[in-house]
Amino acid sequence: GVWCGGMLESGIGRAHNLHLATLPNFKYPNDLSASARYYQEDLIEPPIVLSRPGYIRVPEGPGLGVNPVPERIERATLRKEIFKP
Repeated sequence: GVWCGGMLESGIGRAHNLHLATLPNFKYPNDLSASARYYQEDLIEPPIVLSRPGYIRVPEGPGLGVNPVPERIERATLRKEIFKP
């Protein structure tokens, strides 16, 4: 089996982890929690929430099922690098 999870991902990483944790060989999903556990405001909408104690629904919809919020990402950005060909 494979372990999956992590404490400090933003909602973008957390959505990836939730989707991965549902695959057959991921036997040890761990440290998957609601957005509000570590962040007052996550970088995504809708936030990841507990559907009931101990359970999180995998986001549904196109892609990861969550949408990055550009204004929140901008506020959380410490440094930008521009790469040109």
